[in-house]
Amino acid sequence: MPKIEIENRVFEVDGDGFLSDPNLWDKDVARLIAKYDGIEEMNEKHWAIVNIIRKNFEEKGMAPMIRTICQETGLRLREIYELFPLGPARGACRVAGLPKPDGCV
Repeated sequence: MPKIEIENRVFEVDGDGFLSDPNLWDKDVARLIAKYDGIEEMNEKHWAIVNIIRKNFEEKGMAPMIRTICQETGLRLREIYELFPLGPARGACRVAGLPKPDGCV
């Protein structure tokens, strides 16, 4: 299984860099993954997106549709891409500690 090392912590990931075990996720892990993806500091908007993704995953077992993220945060898709340059699936879901989403988010 592939691994990534961020600030002396090692995480098992899938081939796309998503955590193999979402239960290992916490806010510190989120900050480390964000930093690894080029996000130097998580602000309120970042956390709002991550919290919606985590809540949906915990309740439904999957990432929310991007439309849901936009509606619940009041952010436009463009803003989400500015916050997570890798996009809502690869960027935001990775930071949220989810497995790679099957479809669009």
